[in-house]
Amino acid sequence: MIRLENVSRTYGHGAATVHAVRELSTVIATGSFVTIVGASGSGKSTLLNLIGTLDTPSAGRIYIEDTELSTLDDNSRTRLRREKIGFVFQFFNLLQTLTAAENVAQPARLAGRSGRATTERAHQLLDRVGLSPRAAHRPDQLSGGEMQRVAIARALMMDPPVILADEPTGNLDSETGKKVLALLRDAIDGKRTVVLVTHDPKVASRGDRMLTMADGHLASDERPVPMPSEPPPE
Repeated sequence: MIRLENVSRTYGHGAATVHAVRELSTVIATGSFVTIVGASGSGKSTLLNLIGTLDTPSAGRIYIEDTELSTLDDNSRTRLRREKIGFVFQFFNLLQTLTAAENVAQPARLAGRSGRATTERAHQLLDRVGLSPRAAHRPDQLSGGEMQRVAIARALMMDPPVILADEPTGNLDSETGKKVLALLRDAIDGKRTVVLVTHDPKVASRGDRMLTMADGHLASDERPVPMPSEPPPE
């Protein structure tokens, strides 16, 4: 599904050079839930942006479904990002003037799709994340957890094979965060790949596979052991 070959991303020049990602190679299989962890500045968010075509590598190659991203022009990259990748952000990034249903439908609208089928799919996705009664509410009428569930529904609107989540539980309490993680895992459906960046070890441990970044390098690649949500009773 996702393949990186000797990918590097460098910013600046001379003494100001920053090596955000260094010669990283890995393969992320279809249907997997991969978490990326690391200290601040380790390169995890840069890596997510590279996979999501929000940034371009200084060296190396990235493939999504056998398409090498560096071969695409701007329009093709935009189309791939719109059709193949769903994004979930820490701060939700919902449009404040739109209802929940309109926010969910927005990727399809931007792709030139409209009409009854688009509206019906938006409502079906809101039902999937348990928010049918809130379809006509705007973001300022929703809780943080509800906004993130709308964002997940929006990420699924185009039925993309890849979901990229950047600290999706960072602004949520622990119980709401668990529900959001459960929705992201449910979104895999055996066919979708979820890549999630987090600073929270408990969140990272919920993935099938955990990549640890350090100074731009892939420091470890392991199958995490789920951490208990509460300490065992004495």
